[in-house]
Formats: sequence, structure tokens, C-alpha cells
Amino acid sequence: MTMGTTTQAYGEPWYWDNRYAHESGPFDWYQKYPSLAPLIKLYVPSHHQRILIVGCGNSAFSEGMVDDGYEDVVNVDISSVVIEAMMKKYSNRPQLKYIKMDVRQMDEFQTGSFDSVVDKGTLDSLLCGSNSRQNATQMLKEVWRY
Repeated sequence: MTMGTTTQAYGEPWYWDNRYAHESGPFDWYQKYPSLAPLIKLYVPSHHQRILIVGCGNSAFSEGMVDDGYEDVVNVDISSVVIEAMMKKYSNRPQLKYIKMDVRQMDEFQTGSFDSVVDKGTLDSLLCGSNSRQNATQMLKEVWRY
């Protein structure tokens, strides 16, 4: 595949399923939780918060949040491969929930379901793919509902 073809597929479940099926260990886009923790703590109080992490991938970011006292962290990703792996990995951590879902259509959640939404790279991925403007707009409309 050429680079152009790869980036065009960032909005497609098959791309991410394939990537996570062949990737070992957690991967964090941009920064790991310890680097961002001061900002998260500043803007997202840990008490009585329901947090949505969009495009969670296999990052340990949510685990770091739970270790810091966040008690209800819902993670969504378009890849069934990564969601199944993360559900298995964190089956003993009830504070972490993993759901296969497309961030462009999160109808399963009612408006106002979350106190905060965190995205570390999903919007960037959508902007690199085909129909980027439409996909990014749809994602932001969905995130805004929460």
C-alpha cells in the first residue's frame, strides 16, 4: 500500500482491525497519560465524572485515569479487534468500559450522557482520510451532544 492509500483508510474499521491484530503492546498517539495528567486534572475533576474516550485504541491512557481516581471511563473505538482485546485486558477493572462504536454515530448514548469527552488523535485520523470534512463534522456533532 502506498502512504496515500493508508491514510485514506483511517476512517475504515478494516484498517484499524488489521493494525491492532498485528500490533503488540499499547500505543499512545502524541502523549502518554502521565504527560497529560496535569491538564486532565485541571479540566476534568475526578469526582462524580463520567468520561468518554473516543478512539481509545489500545492506549493505556484510560488505565492511567482510573489509577488517578476516575471511576467511570467509557472507551469507544471503531475496531472490534481492539475493543475485544481491551475488554479482556481490563476485565478486572469495572471502572473501564469498552464499546465498539463509530464516533461519527454514537446513537447508543443519550445526549448529555458524559461530563467530559477526551480525544487524543481520532479527529486527526479522520482528517487524514477520505471525506475528511464530512467525517470530522459528524464526529464533532456527536461529541458536542455529550
